[in-house]
Amino acid sequence: MKTKLILLYGGKSAEHEVSLQTALSVINALDLNKFEALPVYITNDGDWVQGPEITHQLDFSDQLRFSPEEQFRLAQKEDEISSGFLISPADVTEERENTVVFPLLHGPNGEDGTVQGLLEVLNLPYVGNGVLASAAAMDKIVMKKVFADAGIPQLPAVAVRSIDWKNFRDEMVADMEAALTYPMFVKPANLGSSVGISKAENRDELYQAMDEAFLYDRRVVVEQGVVAREIEMAVLGNDTPACSVPGEILPKGSKAVFYDYKAKYQDNDTTLVIPAEVSEEVENKLKEYAIQAFLGLDASGLVRADFFVTEQNEIFLNEVNTMPGFTPVSMYPLLWQASGISYSQLIEQLVELGLERQEAKNQLKYRLED
Repeated sequence: MKTKLILLYGGKSAEHEVSLQTALSVINALDLNKFEALPVYITNDGDWVQGPEITHQLDFSDQLRFSPEEQFRLAQKEDEISSGFLISPADVTEERENTVVFPLLHGPNGEDGTVQGLLEVLNLPYVGNGVLASAAAMDKIVMKKVFADAGIPQLPAVAVRSIDWKNFRDEMVADMEAALTYPMFVKPANLGSSVGISKAENRDELYQAMDEAFLYDRRVVVEQGVVAREIEMAVLGNDTPACSVPGEILPKGSKAVFYDYKAKYQDNDTTLVIPAEVSEEVENKLKEYAIQAFLGLDASGLVRADFFVTEQNEIFLNEVNTMPGFTPVSMYPLLWQASGISYSQLIEQLVELGLERQEAKNQLKYRLED
């Protein structure tokens, strides 16, 4: 019997287009002899639209856009929920037990634990991280506190709320300049794919960067810049995760100041060096910290851990991503390819890990027995 794989993609976040690219890549890599691929497109307005079963490879991500007016629209009214694609908890059937959801959503309302919470309530197995890991890793401020508790080295940072920036912006800048030195990196607390991130070389640029970041979030983190290599590690597993070989990001454009959204998804002007040339000692330390971060977040399925490595071989964990870029040319799949796991095999392993986690949850007691 085929596994019914529900692919969730799109979403209301600024990373909508990235999600479409991811969905296209995953669909085209699926073994359709093993999987019944069912697309569910979440529009920019938040409508959930079920598309027809995928029976062949697709050429363009636009083929995965469906309008709410099409005949495959999901039921939206509360009294029609059970007739929609995401059936109610009461509608447990044999067919449903062979169903797995693959959230291919990046950013808020998808990667931050919200969709994961819905799937938990529906008791549907799904690929990737759960509510806690997704929410904590999405929030760069909370994430840093988790890593600090785990003793993982990080660069200094300052967290700022929009209300404080609005009322005390000069005082906030003074606090940043007291705690950090230029250059500084300004990031929305809850966003990925480098959206809304700016590098500030001076006070004027810092003001501009803060205003830009607050367009995307009500909380912002300002981090100390550092001259370092950007090294990434891919982690795969549940309770006993494994690490890939390391990979290095080298933005090669003459105007590139860091690995921003444009460099990642538009310019194709970035070199990925896999495996990265690091000493055995540094590689072992990167793996150790990546696993510590994974376990500290209670992660499951997949995580990409992003590090800075200085010329003196100092290591700082920058952040982790619980739904990293997942096209065949993205760093996470490429790291596993270099470690002996192909793109198609990686997808199948992630589905198996999702089922494994669901089985473990099903063994737990959630109520007292009579």
